[in-house]
Amino acid sequence: MTVQITVLTIRRRLVFLFSPMKMSIMRFCMTMKSKLVSLVPAAWVLTYALSVAHADAPRSPTPAPIKGVVEVQTIAKGLEHPWSLAVLPDRRMLVTERPGRLRIVSSDGHGAEPLAGVPRVYASGQGGLLDVALSPAFDKDRLIYLSFAESGEGGAGTAVARGRLGERGLENTQVIWRQQPKVSGSNHFGSRIVFRRDGTLFVTLGERFNYSDSAQDLSTTLGKIVRINPDGSAPKDNPFVGRAGARPEIWSYGHRNVQAAALHPETGQLWTVEHGARGGDELNHPEAGKNYGWPVISYGRHYSFLPIGEGTAKEGMEQPIYYWDPVIAPSGMVLYTGELFAAWKGSILAGSLTPGGLVRLMMKDGKVAQEERYLGDLGERIRDVRQAADGSLYLLTDARDGRILRITPANNVSK
Repeated sequence: MTVQITVLTIRRRLVFLFSPMKMSIMRFCMTMKSKLVSLVPAAWVLTYALSVAHADAPRSPTPAPIKGVVEVQTIAKGLEHPWSLAVLPDRRMLVTERPGRLRIVSSDGHGAEPLAGVPRVYASGQGGLLDVALSPAFDKDRLIYLSFAESGEGGAGTAVARGRLGERGLENTQVIWRQQPKVSGSNHFGSRIVFRRDGTLFVTLGERFNYSDSAQDLSTTLGKIVRINPDGSAPKDNPFVGRAGARPEIWSYGHRNVQAAALHPETGQLWTVEHGARGGDELNHPEAGKNYGWPVISYGRHYSFLPIGEGTAKEGMEQPIYYWDPVIAPSGMVLYTGELFAAWKGSILAGSLTPGGLVRLMMKDGKVAQEERYLGDLGERIRDVRQAADGSLYLLTDARDGRILRITPANNVSK
């Protein structure tokens, strides 16, 4: 359109010339118009090609689920939207239910009444009681850490509390950290708690859905992964400590909604699987101070099918290790270390809410070498994945009548 207006303007300004010269100039203008118009789309193509050349993260091939490899046993049922599970030293399980209940379930499925001492939660939409984690020194201090959605001035946000596990519940429960600021809405709270080897803990967070731009704003903890001390304070060696206008607890930023996280058993590195929108779920290993792009870059699209941000790559923003389109809607993960599934050792195992099932990523040199999927025929939303002491797996199904499932190798499969 710009080229056409320019050519027409030139024509009008040449009306004073006599006819032969006017015709020659008009022929020249038409020739230039044709060449310029042909160059414009070429420039667009070149720009797109350069973008694609830099956006080279590997994409999941969306493999079909494999059948006959695992056996599924229902350990417990009747749980209302169970969200997280932690295995106690005596092999009983602590299980959170999103409406705000924390229960102890025995290894044979017998449950008890909800434990006392759980903080009041904002149980709406995706909000509620979320992750549960044991203190690394649980045998001595008996401390339990919970992440949950909390209401307050401005709306709601993610918070972390800890309490000592006693005979009837949590004792001396205290909120040790709160996401800032609290905002309206009931989506994208994260959240997983992962203890580092130095005793600090990572807390993964969402950008609260309607506030996606805040993921790039270091003055908030929306759309961030934070690293805190066990008392909720910020470690002095965090990447943004001392930076004006930045929250000192921030570890990494540019995240959308991280509901799967685990520490690598050998390297001690944090690994996450993060929700995209319509496409664009990501496998990352978030590093200190780095920007993971949301909502500026993404391999997905908005739910309206409109493009997100500026494309799939931008200088200064990290590329995912691997991405999914269509999505798996990831929630809960482990890096498998057991012997029961010997061939799975070193794999990342992640739960899938949509289409559902268990996703296995075989890793080699920090990259995904192959992806396999299981339990697609269950038709269940898998909310959490945990490894038991014997190498079996516990899965939680996200439903009003949710279950704890135990996964073992099928009898006809070599271990």
